[in-house]
Amino acid sequence: MENILKQLPQKAKEAEAENKKFFAKLKKKPPKHLDTLMQDLHEKEFERTDCLTCANCCKTTGPLFTDKDIERISKHFRMKPQQFIQTYLRMDEDNDYVLQSVPCEFLGPDNYCSIYDVRPKACREFPHTDRKKFQQISNLTMKNVAICPAAFNIVEEMKRFIK
Repeated sequence: MENILKQLPQKAKEAEAENKKFFAKLKKKPPKHLDTLMQDLHEKEFERTDCLTCANCCKTTGPLFTDKDIERISKHFRMKPQQFIQTYLRMDEDNDYVLQSVPCEFLGPDNYCSIYDVRPKACREFPHTDRKKFQQISNLTMKNVAICPAAFNIVEEMKRFIK
């Protein structure tokens, strides 16, 4: 996995121009079966991908925390939401709550998440490759293929199915 993660940013960079063109075309005219295809590709990829061997998302990026996330997680820690915010979060340039630092403070050395059952929505949905109306999040997907080997594989497979 270490080797794959080392090569991933370069592979994503090499595929960037092709991916931009592909996603632009996809946005203009998404195929009727896109949501079903994405669901299938996502499921197949995650049958053979074990996130616990990677956790690159947790090591390199931080999720956005919604108000609901903050409520749920602070309750889990038996903290007031404001105390949770002051302890773990900061406001980014878009006025969203994000982690104060990465890697994620809740990630253990074994790649297990200490708040897995109450983790933020953004973490539960990552890498967002099974989302409905997938074509609407192409900018996010372009970023995720450089972080997540599964997202990279899903996009490469997707390009084979949609010409």
